[in-house]
Amino acid sequence: MSKSASRARLAEIIRKRSFGRGEITLASGRKSDFYFNLKPTMLDPEGAALLAELTYEALKDDRLDFVGGLEMGAVPLAGAIAQLSWLKGHPIAAFFVRKKPKEHGARLSVEGLAKDETLQGKRIVIVEDVTTTGGSALKAVEAVREAGGEVALVFTMVDREEGATETFAEAGLPFRALFTAGEFLKG
Repeated sequence: MSKSASRARLAEIIRKRSFGRGEITLASGRKSDFYFNLKPTMLDPEGAALLAELTYEALKDDRLDFVGGLEMGAVPLAGAIAQLSWLKGHPIAAFFVRKKPKEHGARLSVEGLAKDETLQGKRIVIVEDVTTTGGSALKAVEAVREAGGEVALVFTMVDREEGATETFAEAGLPFRALFTAGEFLKG
């Protein structure tokens, strides 16, 4: 399937499985009359494959070592992208950042690394399912930086276009999106 056909098909899946209208309170605390819950798309076999494919294609030239982000939205994305990157012969390892470190075991905030593995000096992309203001992704950025990683980019599947671009610009972080909310609102 061509990139444009893959993109069109993914938009169709998102529209059917993950987009809705009706009042909702967002993670940022803002109210909205539309929402995206990307989990049904991320966990759908075709949706997961298309998200991974289009994200991998968008990131493959960025010389990345790791892909990850804040739980829960980044977990299925990072795993699918990591798997596809292996199949494409250009492995990008995955991790995720806990919202709050576990109170038992190793008490890690960054999960998925082997005991001899570190983010120190590695180029990392923070992925997110849906981005509103960018606050959630910044929590992951902070954890990665504390672990010594270099955040090369923040990449979201859907940018709600409600302040994230400005938030990341102020933080000096490149930001890209697979889709914008406007693409779903005009139809």
